[in-house]
Amino acid sequence: MKFNTALLHTSSSSDKYGSTQPPIYQVSAFSHESAEKLEKVFENKASGFAYTRIGNPTVDAFEKKIAALEGGIAAVACSSGMAAVTMALLNILRSGDEVIAGAGLFGGTIDLFGDLAAFGITARFVDTVTAESVSELINEHTRAVFTELIGNPKLDVVDMKSVAEVCHRNGIPLIIDSTTATPYLVHPFEYGADIVIHSTSKYINGGGNSISGVIIDSGNFRWDREKYPGLAEYSKLGKFAYAAKLRNGIWRNVGACLSPLNAYMNMVGMETLGLRMDRICGNALRLAEFLGSLDGLTVNYPALPSSPYSPLAQSELGGRGGGILTVRAGSKARAFSLINSLKYALIATNIGDIRTLVIHPASTIYLHSDEKRREQAGVYDDTIRVSVGIEDIDDLTEDFGNAWKKAKEN
Repeated sequence: MKFNTALLHTSSSSDKYGSTQPPIYQVSAFSHESAEKLEKVFENKASGFAYTRIGNPTVDAFEKKIAALEGGIAAVACSSGMAAVTMALLNILRSGDEVIAGAGLFGGTIDLFGDLAAFGITARFVDTVTAESVSELINEHTRAVFTELIGNPKLDVVDMKSVAEVCHRNGIPLIIDSTTATPYLVHPFEYGADIVIHSTSKYINGGGNSISGVIIDSGNFRWDREKYPGLAEYSKLGKFAYAAKLRNGIWRNVGACLSPLNAYMNMVGMETLGLRMDRICGNALRLAEFLGSLDGLTVNYPALPSSPYSPLAQSELGGRGGGILTVRAGSKARAFSLINSLKYALIATNIGDIRTLVIHPASTIYLHSDEKRREQAGVYDDTIRVSVGIEDIDDLTEDFGNAWKKAKEN
């Protein structure tokens, strides 16, 4: 099946009434015919569900669908994208371990690494994740390389093949946050990634109605029992070791589960992911080209020929640049004026909505980062992040053009 067909016909509902979507099992617990049966369910010796924090049929259907879409062997859904990032890392890390990460990460993820430092886990940041920059920092304490495929909002694109080769040569996994790329643009496992994360609140859902995240395991990485002792008891499960430990360990015990209703809303949204992303990427490129033609604005978008990441956008992303672009307006005052003068774009912190959203990152999502960290992430006082929606492009260009005229007058 091709992409859009797979979205509609993978992991279809098979309940006895023939529903076209899995039902919403909005319950806390599931009863069983005997104590012996429930015991087997808890021991993972029988199929079934016991408690929604541990597993739920609606959430299970969503996990299977996203795992199939990404070409993974298993997925674990979480209560948010940040929960997914946290669980994916803590599943393999312990005090004394180090992670190499891109400096251009989403501000919340950078803040998370600051929190993990209190538990003895160190993040070593590189300006850009490349084979060379990663090689220079790998040591005996390194346990993972973590990066966003398309940085938010830096918009740097990672050469996954070369970075994965370095990671695997040193026996460490490559963990990719592919939220801004989505499975429509690329399947990271085909380029050597080992674990993929999505904040499914964004493009997967598409409607801005549910907070959620998901972790997908490729099943390809071979976990060394000495380097990753927490996985030792799960090694008997072979390629399922990472996912099994995650589901039966930190994810289960922290309680970072996804609600059945939000899982359902994600499945509804996923069905139009291909159609939405096709429109969003087309709009983003045309808006970036238009804004780049305006005097006084500097535009960053990976699919523009002027971007240093244009070759990777061609080779990895099929020539698409995703749905985010950034604009530098020359000053914070002009940035605010442009934002405030827009009629159609909403001033909001999310991305991946069907509506165009704008935000001033320096004063919001990077509020807790110092100036150096902001600049490493491509965030300046005059930077505006635009998450492009599916509106008619002529309306968007007219709106941004008029707003920029007003901003220059102030």
